[in-house]
Amino acid sequence: MLFPKKVKYRKQQKGRTNPAKKRIATRGTVLAFGSFGLKAQEPKWLSAQQLEAARKVMVRYTRKSGKIWIRVFPDKIITKKPPEVGMGKGKGTPEGFAAPVEPGRVIFEMDGIPEAMAKEALRKAGDKLPIKTKFIKR
Repeated sequence: MLFPKKVKYRKQQKGRTNPAKKRIATRGTVLAFGSFGLKAQEPKWLSAQQLEAARKVMVRYTRKSGKIWIRVFPDKIITKKPPEVGMGKGKGTPEGFAAPVEPGRVIFEMDGIPEAMAKEALRKAGDKLPIKTKFIKR
């Protein structure tokens, strides 16, 4: 599973997104490595577990042929308080990592396999993610 080797701070602020302002990605919006890709259509935090599940299903479907690139990295720390704990008393312990994704961001890229196979593999990977995605090709 993906996570940073070292982080500067144990806990991180959430940051805010304004739904009225339709923020779209400006970085990572075009295919840089492969011929086929999976592009996000919605803003969301993708957890390391979700990315790993999508990666596994792609590798399994392509039978380890071709090459896969993961274009996002989960480096945002997610904290959570235990159940039935009252308000106050601090922030909560780090639970995992997430990758903030904006619409237009390329999440995965593939190369070295036929287009039909890549399309199906990326469709299966998109089913594992909690956002709408789109298949793109060079």
